[in-house]
Amino acid sequence: MSLEKLANLIFPNTTKTPQDYLDKYPQRDLKDGQFVTRYAPSPTGFQHIGGVFASLVSERVATQSGGIFYLRIEDTDQKREVEGAIEDTIATMYKFGMEFNEGMTGENSHKGNYAPYRQSERKEMYEAFAKDLILQGKAYPCFATPEELDALREEQTSKKLNPGYYGEFAKYRNLPTEEAISKIEAGEQYIIRIKSMGDPEKRVEFHDLVKGDISFPENNQDIVIIKGDGLPTYHFAHAVDDTLMRTTHVTRGEEWLSSLPIHVQLFEMIGQQRPQYAHIPTIMKQDGGSKRKLSKRKDAESAVSYYDEEGYPIQCVVEYLLNIINSPYEMWRTENPDADYHEFIVHLDKMSKSGALFDIIKLNDVSKEIIAKMSADEMFELYTTWAKQYDEQMYKLATTNEPAVKTFFGIDKGTAKPRKDFAKWAEVKEKIVYLFDEFYDAETVEQIELPKTVDLAQAQEIVKQYKEIYNHNLTSQEEWFEDVKKFATEIGYCTNRKEYKNNPDAYKGMVSDVAGTIRAAVTHRSNTPELFIIMQILGEETVQKRFDKFLNQ
Repeated sequence: MSLEKLANLIFPNTTKTPQDYLDKYPQRDLKDGQFVTRYAPSPTGFQHIGGVFASLVSERVATQSGGIFYLRIEDTDQKREVEGAIEDTIATMYKFGMEFNEGMTGENSHKGNYAPYRQSERKEMYEAFAKDLILQGKAYPCFATPEELDALREEQTSKKLNPGYYGEFAKYRNLPTEEAISKIEAGEQYIIRIKSMGDPEKRVEFHDLVKGDISFPENNQDIVIIKGDGLPTYHFAHAVDDTLMRTTHVTRGEEWLSSLPIHVQLFEMIGQQRPQYAHIPTIMKQDGGSKRKLSKRKDAESAVSYYDEEGYPIQCVVEYLLNIINSPYEMWRTENPDADYHEFIVHLDKMSKSGALFDIIKLNDVSKEIIAKMSADEMFELYTTWAKQYDEQMYKLATTNEPAVKTFFGIDKGTAKPRKDFAKWAEVKEKIVYLFDEFYDAETVEQIELPKTVDLAQAQEIVKQYKEIYNHNLTSQEEWFEDVKKFATEIGYCTNRKEYKNNPDAYKGMVSDVAGTIRAAVTHRSNTPELFIIMQILGEETVQKRFDKFLNQ
């Protein structure tokens, strides 16, 4: 009777039992092999690439099984909540192609029958389960002050004992119920802890879907389940929420592996079947000769906003993440070059067990491959969408000169070896500005990239003569180059490298010197796509004007 009095004193307005909620949220109608997973971020900051990585794993394994993927917001740490973080999470998921079946759809909206999907709105459920634990004598109010806890830690440290609130150090664990009631009635502050029956000398065997078979000591800590503000701790909310939302598989970062003994124990204490766990690897970065965790503070690429600002197409980032989720993805993509990435089956047991290495160079390689396969129209659409937000000048130039830019993007498209010029849209400007007189005219002679074997005077002599015979009406790069070879031969340049090496004094240089000089005069660059097409894009009048400008350097 005294436990009932204590439970009613602590939770006077809690009339529902755990069974009431279990009845309200029944078992899902699932077929064998279907997963129910969740992405459950805290709104304490804006999304980072590690969150996208984790949610992509969860979404893929649920969707490919024909199951349910839902979004739950874990906002019990309300002091650290960042305004706009929930909307950012939702927008990020949609942006990266992760459609969730249930969950939060906005700051104050949701979809699905297992709502609320926001922990701060589920308080009555946690109270029902906590009250039930008190009634069973499995949980108790703890009145330990911060000063008492500090003194306890100091004592344990001095004795070289495991720190924590357990066993003989759990001062209020065996406090008589009537005394606890008196303290609460007197207005003393308290929290709710479990009364752990775990024995650290015993071990729990466990199969993790990523790590494999593992074991750990039982938990003997009397962990907090309800904080002083009445909200649950992460541990307790996890057990209650994943029970009532009928989660079958929890995919989460390996940093939570050490909490597994607590979570296994909590499911046992509330008498519910625990989900299966998959502790996914931490995203790592090579730093000199060692690897470290990708850092929000140190690494720009950790923020999702970085990929927006740099202009990585979303598909490229997703495909790269699939590369580090499952290493066989790269071979699958080689064997299925035109397949939708959704056709790839993610296997949890094929994830790395020792960290997933994030390599921006590899991301660039993946991105170049994907952009190279895009049509010119698709590239133009994606580029101008990006430029509208991040490079207003290039947006105006590109949209004003749409046919020219699309023709440029289309160079070598549909060939066996399409050009792989761009890994991200931020790289377009440098490789396309010479199409526009606004940039070309502003460049100085020092910026002109002449062939290494040609000085300015020699280059100007080549251009002076070529200008006179330039034929804008040729029909292909091959025809144009044959014309250049003929011209180069006539003015004393060699077409055969071996012959030139054997008798260098007989020639002014190689045909490549002539072609490279023409390229430098027209674009100021030493490396561009097919120059014939560039000149066709510019038009004969502009090409001739550029020859004149080059001659007047």
